[in-house]
Amino acid sequence: MNDYRPIAVVALVAFASLAFAGSALAQSAIAANVAKPGSLPEIAIGSAKAPVTITEYSSMSCPHCAAFSQNVLPMLRSKYIDTGKVRFVFREFPLDIKAAAASILARCAGKGDSEKYLSAVETLFKLQERLMAQTKDTLIYVGKLHGMSEQEVETCEKDQAQFDKLTADQQYAYSELKVTSTPTFFLNGVRLQGSMSFEELEERLKPLLKK
Repeated sequence: MNDYRPIAVVALVAFASLAFAGSALAQSAIAANVAKPGSLPEIAIGSAKAPVTITEYSSMSCPHCAAFSQNVLPMLRSKYIDTGKVRFVFREFPLDIKAAAASILARCAGKGDSEKYLSAVETLFKLQERLMAQTKDTLIYVGKLHGMSEQEVETCEKDQAQFDKLTADQQYAYSELKVTSTPTFFLNGVRLQGSMSFEELEERLKPLLKK
């Protein structure tokens, strides 16, 4: 029996190596799919050369997403994004029509500038309860805070092409990336679902930054 043990061990090691390689390839493929440009312009902050990319799928009607924006993102930004260690990508995954309308407003307010867009998103999250209860009035109010007239807000919200692009990006996230809820995060291709504290996120980050 002893004669067969080395062969068995070698076989197990080889199998483990293949399994690990397969897992790494799968993760790499997911990361590539996450990185594919969507129909809407990319919203990203931080260095394109950062070793870690965090992609968040978020809904303006999601309380956990609002909590992440207000409590976690500022610390993530100061410690990792602004220091060139992390690139942060924000993606819309509206869970309802109110969230979709808010996303489109942020797009119009941002005018292609990621910082302006995220500033509008931050305002919308702070006013989330009001947005859900008085959607139209809140959209007009937030639009004005970000330099838009009431007419510009109304024109923005009637832009069906933008809504179609938003829907296409959401469908891709659902079918190809298996995003089904918010917030969903991808850390270099590893999918994480649900709310996270800064400490929990940092624990996930540190091993990736050591590689």
